[in-house]
Amino acid sequence: MLATTVALAAEAADLVIAMPNWPSGQATANILKLSIAKKFGLDAEVRELGTINAFVGLDKGEVDIQPEVWRPNFEDLIKKYVTDKGAVVLSGRAVPAWQGLCATPEAVAAGLKTIADLSDPAKTAVLDTDGDGRGEVWIGAPTWLSTGIERVRANSYGYAANVTLVETEEEVAMAAVDAAVATARPMVFYCYAPHHVFELHKLTRIEEPVHDPAKWKIVPADDPLWITKSSAATAWGTAHFHIAYAAAFGKKHPDIAKFLEQVDFSPEEVTAMSYAVEVERQTPPDYAKEWVDGNAARIDGWAKP
Repeated sequence: MLATTVALAAEAADLVIAMPNWPSGQATANILKLSIAKKFGLDAEVRELGTINAFVGLDKGEVDIQPEVWRPNFEDLIKKYVTDKGAVVLSGRAVPAWQGLCATPEAVAAGLKTIADLSDPAKTAVLDTDGDGRGEVWIGAPTWLSTGIERVRANSYGYAANVTLVETEEEVAMAAVDAAVATARPMVFYCYAPHHVFELHKLTRIEEPVHDPAKWKIVPADDPLWITKSSAATAWGTAHFHIAYAAAFGKKHPDIAKFLEQVDFSPEEVTAMSYAVEVERQTPPDYAKEWVDGNAARIDGWAKP
């Protein structure tokens, strides 16, 4: 009976919006759901999906919108589904972003300021929390493509040899950052912006050599050995993220496609989404309702023919 009910609910939806497992993507998915219902009268199912599976769904007609596609993280997917197949469209607008490694004040005070410092066992020993003599560095959630790339970077720079690379959900990692700052314990971790963590704590980006495309060779993630075959001994390139939608959906609903092209969140708004979900513990649907109710004129502008 439950399976039948779920199936009927899925059939009742007019479109499917993929929802990633980070707070701004969760908030945006729900904002788009409510905005589309309000302006176009269509009901959307918000479905939890990783970006790779979302792109497969966009290609197969099982997903219509993905709210937050990061570049350069997903360039291989973009090449395959946007450039080569033409099955997916990226909105022309993008939110500027960046990603790398961050250190708490105590980590900086302990001498962890540059990427080279992470290859010094004497310095990274202060990051040890389990008593095994090796420091730990959080590199992302297990399902994030960026987590694999951070592992590649750790291998390429060499610090994977003397620190334990930790993969765990972002909520757990951010709680660890809060605890580290509260107890004056050194911590180094993967970070990205826009993000609420910079509203809460004074953090310093680990210094790295500027991005060099010649030193950034990431093998497509559909290769089982992509991490060992890749190399990236350089900082990330300039980052930004877009809304993506299925080309077939755009043809069927050109008015909604035009609407999606007009959505223009600022980095500050994305940070506020993250803060509301992770710090204030608002659910993404509740936050989205509050945001939509408070931004009616903005949404009207996006929906203008």
